[in-house]
Amino acid sequence: MIQRNLNTKLLKLLSYFPVVGIVGPRQVGKTTLVKALSVLLPKPSIYFDLESPETMRVMTENPEWFLSQYESQTVIIDEVQLLLPLFPLLRSLIDRNRVPARFILLGSASPDFLANSSETLAGRIAYVELNPFTQAEALAADITTKNHWLRGGFPDALLAPDGEIWNYWQQNFIKTYIERDLGRMGLSASPLVLNNLLQMLTGVQGSVLVYANLANSLRIDQRTVHKYLDALEHAYLIRRLQPWYVNIGKRLVKTPKFYFRDTGNLHYLCGIDNYEQLAQHNIVGSSWEGYIINQIIAQLKSNIMPYFYRTSNGAELDLVLVKGIEPVASFEIKLSSASSLKKGSTEAIKDVSTKHNYLVTTDGGNFRYRPDWLVCNLSEVLVHLKDLGLLEDITPQNSL
Repeated sequence: MIQRNLNTKLLKLLSYFPVVGIVGPRQVGKTTLVKALSVLLPKPSIYFDLESPETMRVMTENPEWFLSQYESQTVIIDEVQLLLPLFPLLRSLIDRNRVPARFILLGSASPDFLANSSETLAGRIAYVELNPFTQAEALAADITTKNHWLRGGFPDALLAPDGEIWNYWQQNFIKTYIERDLGRMGLSASPLVLNNLLQMLTGVQGSVLVYANLANSLRIDQRTVHKYLDALEHAYLIRRLQPWYVNIGKRLVKTPKFYFRDTGNLHYLCGIDNYEQLAQHNIVGSSWEGYIINQIIAQLKSNIMPYFYRTSNGAELDLVLVKGIEPVASFEIKLSSASSLKKGSTEAIKDVSTKHNYLVTTDGGNFRYRPDWLVCNLSEVLVHLKDLGLLEDITPQNSL
């Protein structure tokens, strides 16, 4: 099993909070992670899966009596988004006996969706997002950055024995989301329309979203497009990166940029199943941009927020990391350092006043491209961000 770097954070949160929610897309490895983690907990644990008809029956008919039997254990409940009415009961049980690590909730929906759809557990729960395998986790398992970028980070996809099995896995993953999972999250949409939307979204990877264009192509209204994209974002399939803007007297772009969160999903939808195809495809530059952005965001501390920056006169940065109201690092992402920085990038770092500016390429090298820009590959830039205190601590921890 490839080791995950989230263990340290999870164990720290479980030592204080009565509930920890582990959220992320389906098939990302939440169940595997928590079962491996359970041996490090200070008390026994018991696991229930709400996709089991018998478990769902018991949890629906008499959940208070059922869960009260396990007060001295850590109760792990999988696919919790399938039974949102359970949340008020969990709050009541916790308030009667508030101790750390009473419950671990696993869900394939975002905390925003869970909070908006159920009774809140505010003050009692800490959410942690489990991303597909990061590049650092893949490298530790002797998987190259090239293969990780091509296949994406979902465990079964990344570890597939060949391209054909990888392709079958991606096909079933997308099909399951479209035909079942999004409907369970309340999205009543035709699978054909959702499939068409996903195909269209491959063409706007790395671009500012124009909702009207998507609506016109699908022959639906813009409000419906927003609803569909909200559902895809709550399910961790896509990311809308918001713009950073400061009061500098310039006209700024105020609509988000779009990215698939996993490059494996993107490449499958584009019909790409090997590196040679990727290198020759017109999506390669925007795919690399999305890959770097998602890898950096996956490892940020929770108080560091990601944005992009663009003005109407061409000043642009692919990624800006902001702490509070202060931009602390800026990024331009290119396949090669031979792709020179545009004048707009130089103007942009003057606008946002970041001292740490990185040109992230496939090869890197840790060298100065210009006085204000450092050329790095992904591994190199993550070291710099860790030194700046912007990334989560992943120091191994063996127990609570």
